[in-house]
Amino acid sequence: MPYAPEQIEPKWQDFWARNDIFRAEVDQTKQKYYVLDMFPYPSGAGLHVGHPLGYTATDIVSRYKRMKGFNVLHPMGWDSFGLPAERYAMRTGIHPAITTKENTDTFRAQIQRLGFSYDWSRELATTSPDFVRWTQWIFLKLVENNLAYQAEVAVNWCPAQSTVLSNEEVKDGKYIETGDPVERRLMRQWMLKITAYAEKLLDDLDDLDWPDGIKAMQRNWIGQSHGAEISFAIEGSDAQVKVFTTRPDTLFGATYCVLAPEHPLVDAITRPEQREAVQTYVSETAKLSSFERSELNRDKTGAFTGAYAINPVNGAKTPIWVADYVTMDYGTGAVMAVPAHDTRDHEFARKFELPIIEVVTPEEGHDVQAEAWTGDGTLVNSSFLDGLDVDAAKAQVIEWLETEKAGQAKVTYRLRDWLFSRQRYWGEPIPIIHGEDGSYSTVPDQDLPLLPPKLEEYGPGPDGAPPLARATDWVQTTDPTTGKPGRRDLNTMPQWAGSCWYYLRFIDPNNDLAFVDTEKERYWMPVDLYVGGAEHAVLHLLYARFWHKVLYDLGLVSTAEPFQKLFNQGMILAHSYRDAQGRFYEPEKVEESSGKFYADGKELVQKIEKMSKSRFNVVNPDDVVREFGADSVRLYAMFMGPLEATKPWDTASIAGVRRFLNRVWRLVHDDDDNVDMARLTDEAPDAALNGQLQKMIAAVTSDIEELRFNTCVARLMEMTNTLTPMSRRPRFVIEQFILVLAPFAPHMAEELWGALGHETSIAYAPWPSVAEDALDAADAELKEYPIQINGKIRARVMAAPNLAGEDLLNVVKSDEKVAALLDQVTVLREIPIRDKLVNFVVKG
Repeated sequence: MPYAPEQIEPKWQDFWARNDIFRAEVDQTKQKYYVLDMFPYPSGAGLHVGHPLGYTATDIVSRYKRMKGFNVLHPMGWDSFGLPAERYAMRTGIHPAITTKENTDTFRAQIQRLGFSYDWSRELATTSPDFVRWTQWIFLKLVENNLAYQAEVAVNWCPAQSTVLSNEEVKDGKYIETGDPVERRLMRQWMLKITAYAEKLLDDLDDLDWPDGIKAMQRNWIGQSHGAEISFAIEGSDAQVKVFTTRPDTLFGATYCVLAPEHPLVDAITRPEQREAVQTYVSETAKLSSFERSELNRDKTGAFTGAYAINPVNGAKTPIWVADYVTMDYGTGAVMAVPAHDTRDHEFARKFELPIIEVVTPEEGHDVQAEAWTGDGTLVNSSFLDGLDVDAAKAQVIEWLETEKAGQAKVTYRLRDWLFSRQRYWGEPIPIIHGEDGSYSTVPDQDLPLLPPKLEEYGPGPDGAPPLARATDWVQTTDPTTGKPGRRDLNTMPQWAGSCWYYLRFIDPNNDLAFVDTEKERYWMPVDLYVGGAEHAVLHLLYARFWHKVLYDLGLVSTAEPFQKLFNQGMILAHSYRDAQGRFYEPEKVEESSGKFYADGKELVQKIEKMSKSRFNVVNPDDVVREFGADSVRLYAMFMGPLEATKPWDTASIAGVRRFLNRVWRLVHDDDDNVDMARLTDEAPDAALNGQLQKMIAAVTSDIEELRFNTCVARLMEMTNTLTPMSRRPRFVIEQFILVLAPFAPHMAEELWGALGHETSIAYAPWPSVAEDALDAADAELKEYPIQINGKIRARVMAAPNLAGEDLLNVVKSDEKVAALLDQVTVLREIPIRDKLVNFVVKG
């Protein structure tokens, strides 16, 4: 009888659930290991096969660590607030709470069918009242410690969504979730003072085991700059313009100053004769996105205020302009312009015929009137700085500024305070009550959670007011602190709020007295392994680190960082079909003829692209599990290639993995589906077989620790190829093999483990130890297989003798050198020759 996953897998999933096999509790006698997935947003589309890629990886690690004796915490939950549910409610009239629950039930069932070893007793959702309560409680801690405040700020306003977006949610002038255009507006918003933690967020990256690319992205976003803050007096006014510059050495070359259009001084200093021009310019700038304003190739524009600043170092009058290439997002929102040594300033000066004064000698033949010189050199035309190099001049001028109280050395950051308000319905209401006199108070702890009111309409009001304004009975309240009439805040928190701390709530999800128990937090934190997509490189990770550091400084958590090791899984691609106009077609409607694709009488282009419901190329894991079994899906997801690589999904290729599992089944069972006692022996393996076994154990152990799962699967295939033709198989070798297989194909491993007479779950069976003295014998029985490309030997692979067909192909293609060679070519034919070689016929 064949291996039947449709019978085996539900059986073991039910066993794990009924017996709480993966329930985790604090155990001071064991070393802990906390492994975490970036929890999903439960959308209506459900999971596609790309989602379980990371989940499979963390499950393998979790199962392996349990077998190694660790106390493993491996939870799952739902990031269930968010704009997609709100938009769906607006379209259908179904309350987001209803659709979110339905979607969550779908996701949970899909995940459970794949056999992941989550501790479901810790399941949480960011929308549940107990979770909302503590999210709001943490926000109030930020308020109490002056890390949350209200301010009139220039914001990213998305007209299509009628809400404010953070800088991190906008790319190329569009909302990254929907592609809707974004513009700038002045609005009063709640802000979180993440800038107070810029230095810590930057410095503490050094101690984290994160990908270098992610660290670089965080460093660039934080954007540390060393320079000076300089005060320019304004002629005829008591006001001053403060500028930040990384090049204080060029102060003598400043020929004008520029204010951002949003700068609070613009209106105050603009002369009457220039007011109309400046106001018109500021209004036009407000229509532009930050991306449009920062484009380097964009034509420079501006308006003269009629006011003049006084250069502190030489008393020179410098005209003050307003220009959109300066923003409030960096420094002070004002710059001293040195056109001779800054490209943007040079372009602006040339356009508006402003002076260009050389103060750093360029290389011979370079004319600063024609092009800015931004390199090093010797200071000229700079009084007491003349003759100094750039670094020495920076130090000298900063010392002069500090002595004259005209400026000071300063470190600044590109990072801006986190714009926290959202004009949405489906989110945590901000627990603030506003008084009629403009004051506000916080909702008392005992009145939390403050939940969203029930609404029939979820969109903004006709006047642009947030959706919560519709709930007038909810908005109008009595301030419990003062007893006076008050008005609830109309904004909600961004979706990022819940994901800032959910990893802490997993530790203690049912605590009614605190957001997390102190002793439990000390035991489980930090997260030892965090796996998710690289799309969260800035947003979620930066915000979560900020909240965690605040909690750490308040003495509420024991670690300075939440996630010790981070790993980014790659993206799964799939085939899609589209016509010349870009319209996508469902695969079922596509016909193939002579290698070309057609639908509706149009010739289509087949492309490998990101999986997306809109591209009709989503593969539902339920369908694949139904056809091949969960263990096959898990193994294929890992065998496709390195975990971090972007790679295409090919459902047809899972059949090969399923055949491999059939062979594994036959290592224990005979044709009548009974344990094959005739082939199993209690004899010790010979030196060569034991050596190969030990080599497999050592390699898989190392590869799991390094998250190289594709090579793990290859090792298992090699061992199976060795064991399959043996007339007598040592039970010891078979059992050791099944133990190593268990994290990858847990359902089959449980079934085989029981078939061999074991009465307890394999989930906590000890991981095999490596007999180092047996490793030397491992190579004795291996054979060298030459690997040819178009008949020319390009590599050699050591593998078990007498391999043929698919077995031989699987082994050689899993070799890193062979895989790298094949990645560079298009393979037309694969020719494996039994026990001899493999030849790949390639294009070109």
